[in-house]
Amino acid sequence: MPATDIRKNDEVQVITGKDRGRRGRVVNVVPSRNRVMVEGVARAKKHTRTTGKRSKSGSALQQGGIIDTELFIDLSNVQLVCRACGKATRVGHRIQDGVKARVCMRCEAEI
Repeated sequence: MPATDIRKNDEVQVITGKDRGRRGRVVNVVPSRNRVMVEGVARAKKHTRTTGKRSKSGSALQQGGIIDTELFIDLSNVQLVCRACGKATRVGHRIQDGVKARVCMRCEAEI
């Protein structure tokens, strides 16, 4: 399985595409497909039909309508935002005492 430098709950910035410049939190990462889902980025409208059976109490009905959903985008279209300097950066690695850590390439701070 390919390794990625971006993990769930990291803040990333979109560097290309229609949402270029937007920042958001990573919701889901699929390293095998090289995909990432970012909160508030790559939204699409999904039309859903009312589903379920109406019970006597009337509570088992799924609401239909137009729903905004988030789509996966390619991992190469986002960059990690450093917590220390607040800028989008490439990710380096540093090994100290047998522990591998992610490092900001701009300010050399540990991410």
